[in-house]
Amino acid sequence: MVDIFDEVDEELRAERAQQLLKRYAGLIIAAALLVIGIAAGWQAWRWWQAKQDMAAGQNYLAAMALMQSSPAGTAPQSVIGDFDKLAQSAPEGYRTLARLQAAALKAQRGDQAGALSLWNEVASDTSADPLLRDLASLLLCQHQIDTGDPALLEARLKALAEPGNAWRPLAQEQLALLDLRQGKTEAAKTALSKLAQDVTAPNGVRQRAAALLARLG
Repeated sequence: MVDIFDEVDEELRAERAQQLLKRYAGLIIAAALLVIGIAAGWQAWRWWQAKQDMAAGQNYLAAMALMQSSPAGTAPQSVIGDFDKLAQSAPEGYRTLARLQAAALKAQRGDQAGALSLWNEVASDTSADPLLRDLASLLLCQHQIDTGDPALLEARLKALAEPGNAWRPLAQEQLALLDLRQGKTEAAKTALSKLAQDVTAPNGVRQRAAALLARLG
C-alpha cells in the first residue's frame, strides 16, 4: 500500500510540475535568454576592450619610436598630434601616458601654456594612477619654479614631499629652489644639506644638492 501511495504522490507532483511549467514557460525561457544575453554581452565587451587596448598600445609605441628617433626637442609636430589623439580616445592607462608625453614635447617646443595645461589635467584626474598624477604635479611645479605663485607651488610640493611619496626627494629639491627664489637662503641651505645626506635619495639629486650647497657657501 505504501508503494501505491508513493506512486500516486509522485504522479500528482509530476502533474503539478507540468502545470507550473506550462504556466511559466514563457518567463523561464525569457530569463534563460536574458542570462545568455548578459553573458554574451560581457564577452563582447571584453573582446572590444582588449581590441581597443591593443590598438592604443600599438599607436603609443609607434609615437614613442618616432619621438625617440628624433634628436631632443626636434620631434615632428605630428608626434604631438598622435599623443593628443591618444589622450582623447585611448583607454585610461595609455590616455594618461599620452598626456604626459604630449606635455613634455610641448614644453620642449616652447608651448609652456599647453604643457602646463596637460600636466594640471593629469594631476587633477582622479581616475589616473596616483603615481602618474603626482609626477604630473611635480613636472608642473618644476616648470613654474621661477615664475609660478610661490604659495601654490609650495602647497603642491609639500604634498609630494611627504614621507613615503615616490617623488619626495625631487619635491624637496624644488622646495629648496623655491626658498632661494624667495630669498630664504638659510632655509634652502638646511633643506639642501639634509637632501645631500639622504641615502634614500637618488644619486643625481644628492649630487645636485651638494653642488648647490657648495655654491651657496
